[in-house]
Amino acid sequence: MVNIIMFGPPGSGKGTQSKLLQDKFNLIHLSTGDVCREEIKFATPEGLEAKRLIDGGNFFPDKLAYRIVEKFLDQHSDARGIVYDGIPRHIGQTDHFAEMLAERKGVVDLVIELKVEEEILIQRLLKRGESSGRPDDSGRDVILKRLRIYDDVTAPIADYYKTKGLYYALDGMGSLSEVFERIVALVEQTFSNQKLNIV
Repeated sequence: MVNIIMFGPPGSGKGTQSKLLQDKFNLIHLSTGDVCREEIKFATPEGLEAKRLIDGGNFFPDKLAYRIVEKFLDQHSDARGIVYDGIPRHIGQTDHFAEMLAERKGVVDLVIELKVEEEILIQRLLKRGESSGRPDDSGRDVILKRLRIYDDVTAPIADYYKTKGLYYALDGMGSLSEVFERIVALVEQTFSNQKLNIV
């Protein structure tokens, strides 16, 4: 199974690009946010626990995220590959994530970070907030706080994967199709000479 991590700041387009990658190469897109919402919707034990924590204004704990992701992996053990969007979210999750994959005879094969200028991110999120009504996209101050959290918490995982030779930074500026062409070129280059048979 191919394991690709896609990450980037809010507004970078990682979710949309992950879905396009899923369709292009017949992979599965694992968005931890979407999977968690599904668990809540169907009132699973994990979903009920997540809802209780969220409703109480509590931080979503790593252990619960791991349980939800492990459950998803076991349900899709025959998948050709998975694009991960939302895990690992911080440096403390990287080793445990690697262990989760190793237990299922897998490894991280490729890590892609989408790079976008901050002002472009802000404008994208403000526009999304107008159309979606999402409170976390509702104003410049809220967005700037989210971007600082990303810089402090999530961005450092790049250094971890650089040391393993798995990390690539890609230009996330331009149209949807232009960015996707860059991602496809990287994926094809990465896997063309390997027995993973993704391309």
